[in-house]
Amino acid sequence: QVQLLESGGGLVQAGGSLSLSCAASGRTFSSQLMGWFRQAPGKDREFVAVISGSGGNTYYADSVKGRFTISRGNDKNTVYLQMNSLKPEDSAVYYCAASRFTGASNRRSTSVYDYWGQGTQVTVSS
Repeated sequence: QVQLLESGGGLVQAGGSLSLSCAASGRTFSSQLMGWFRQAPGKDREFVAVISGSGGNTYYADSVKGRFTISRGNDKNTVYLQMNSLKPEDSAVYYCAASRFTGASNRRSTSVYDYWGQGTQVTVSS
């Protein structure tokens, strides 16, 4: 059974930093896309960042580009999201996601991802 377990959320002041981690178990995602999405109350789940299996290709939402960095661990089954210069509008539940695909033109869509974590809350106070 595949499981994705996120950690690292919390409360931080605007301008601060947080680091999220996601550990996958139950299968190997060494070549597959892994990413982060977020969902604020009353809003749809939205794309944040995605990374290729090799870690060589990364893609970001415009709203986080230059502030967030996605990376993968050496085991390829762990993905991280370093969040700097956080803003109150970054507050949301953050979800880790993993796909069975190694690449996809619609990599920013939730439909590409087959496995999801339970989510971790990030709250940025002003």
